[in-house]
Amino acid sequence: MASEAAGLPPDEFDSRGPIIRPTLHDAIVARVRDMIIEGELAAGTRLHEGNLGKLLGVSRTPLREALKFLVSEGLLELSPGRGAVVRQFTAKDVHDSLIVLGNLEGLAGRLACEHATEAEIREVRQLHDRMMDMYEKRDRLPYFKLNQNIHSAILRLSKNEALVSVHNVLQARLKRIRYIGNEGPEKWAGAVADHEEMIAALEARDADRLSRILNAHMEKTWERVRHAI
Repeated sequence: MASEAAGLPPDEFDSRGPIIRPTLHDAIVARVRDMIIEGELAAGTRLHEGNLGKLLGVSRTPLREALKFLVSEGLLELSPGRGAVVRQFTAKDVHDSLIVLGNLEGLAGRLACEHATEAEIREVRQLHDRMMDMYEKRDRLPYFKLNQNIHSAILRLSKNEALVSVHNVLQARLKRIRYIGNEGPEKWAGAVADHEEMIAALEARDADRLSRILNAHMEKTWERVRHAI
């Protein structure tokens, strides 16, 4: 697909190329994921399939399959006798995961500076500029999705599939936690400042600098979320 060739997921691609219609499964997964990220479905909440299906206007079978997928992402867990429950993380869970993410992204940043083409770096710049536009509009959820796509794009530019695979697991699991790291104008501005440094380092192909920025970004993320867990 054109979106894959450009290194962008289908839901974040622009008007070039063919129109991509999401499947019902993808639409349900995206909607429930957003409800978890935004806190509409709080940690520890049991998901009643009948009620949730009515809310979304879908039957139980596709809903159940979507919930299974979100279990695989780590956003939900299956509890005996309760069904799907929004996963709760301890402070140690989050801190440990952010330490690993920081090191994975630091390595990815170093490899991206070495392996990325100029065209690929321009694609990340485009994502960054769109993210900044959402920041100026204070449109938080689209901002967050573009933010996460930038991190994923840098991982892809590492050209290391093992690194990408491990990172995807942790990034998916921590989406809600990462989202609350932007609560409040000071925290949000701090995250944006980090991203301004990231794109500058990537465009300069300064591997040491980008690696340090990405690692420090996760340390700062911990400081931004630790009191909210």
